[in-house]
Amino acid sequence: MPKIINNLKPNKLYGEVFAENLIYQCSNFEVGEGGGVETYLGSLFEHRSSDISDRVIKLLNNLDQSQFKLLHLHSPDLLLQLTGECPTAFSVHNHALYCPSGTKYLAGERTICERNFSYLGCTWGKLVDKCGSRKPLRTFREIQGTQQFLNILKNLKVTFIANSEYIRQELIKSGIATEQTVTVHCGISLPKIPTAPLNLEVHQNQRILFVGRIVSDKGLEWLIKTLIHTNRQIQLDIAGEGWERPRLEKLANTLGLSNRITWHGWCDRHQLNQLYQQCFAVIFPSVWPEPAGLVTLEAYARYRPVIGSAVGGIPEHLHDGETGILVPSNNIKKLAQAINCLSTDYQKSREMGVQGHALLIKKFTMDTHIKNLQTIYAKTIAEFYSPDKKL
Repeated sequence: MPKIINNLKPNKLYGEVFAENLIYQCSNFEVGEGGGVETYLGSLFEHRSSDISDRVIKLLNNLDQSQFKLLHLHSPDLLLQLTGECPTAFSVHNHALYCPSGTKYLAGERTICERNFSYLGCTWGKLVDKCGSRKPLRTFREIQGTQQFLNILKNLKVTFIANSEYIRQELIKSGIATEQTVTVHCGISLPKIPTAPLNLEVHQNQRILFVGRIVSDKGLEWLIKTLIHTNRQIQLDIAGEGWERPRLEKLANTLGLSNRITWHGWCDRHQLNQLYQQCFAVIFPSVWPEPAGLVTLEAYARYRPVIGSAVGGIPEHLHDGETGILVPSNNIKKLAQAINCLSTDYQKSREMGVQGHALLIKKFTMDTHIKNLQTIYAKTIAEFYSPDKKL
């Protein structure tokens, strides 16, 4: 595990703690297997090169930032602590920089928000269209915070690394200079256990898998409502926890689906591997514009096809008709058709899984991702010290 640098006294922040020839990862996210950014950071350290420190910086206040070769930030609030004394890259993992709720999803309208940030538009979006929290004080703070971020971002000499082209375009729409943005798709570490293409026995068991937080934006309600329109023998495994679970368990019972759904709760890596291996397809039903989503790549690593929403950055990882099936979000009929299609076609399910694995090896391994980051680091460092160049 990486070492955490946090709340150090000023007299310990110079020389003896940091090495000038190293790049430091900076994040308030935990590093490990919690999913999303946490899992991504864990993979970064697992594959780090010799010029990357094994330490994580959680606070930049009181640091002499001129001593760093480069800072790679992952938490938005750390942008506010930059002094501009060293080359900096920031990975944009979500919508928090330009959306007060961080979701870009209007729950009341059941649609993705297409607005650019504005006080009036985002206040309306929160209070009327139910975008995130509607508590007055929190709404005010989030909108103020977003305005503060956008004002500062336009004046920062930072390379913004988007994890999908969708996110990159959102940054540009929000006023970030095009030349300061770059798309680097996520990568994952390959499983350390043997994996193999889908076999007939597993397909005949008729199990599908949902992996993720059990919150409204992840689309589990849509999937549960869809399940009653799929072949009766299909069983749904749910790996994850979240505040929506009690309500959705009640919904499943009301719909008479309790005998077709298994709630596994939070699962460790070993448990997830087992669940991936026993399903014939992974369902990725996000209704918010998912920035990228590692679930698709995790499924490919186990030779499993993905049925996913055609939202956000998901289509950049899921090739419709080749590595899985894309469906319109919140469309029960289309999702049911896709699930039934793969449940009755073993060869198609297997072939899509094989093509997904091949795509992963070609474009989305952590080794490829690290090489892309190294190119960006070198360019960011060179341009920081070249006053005649712009990012």
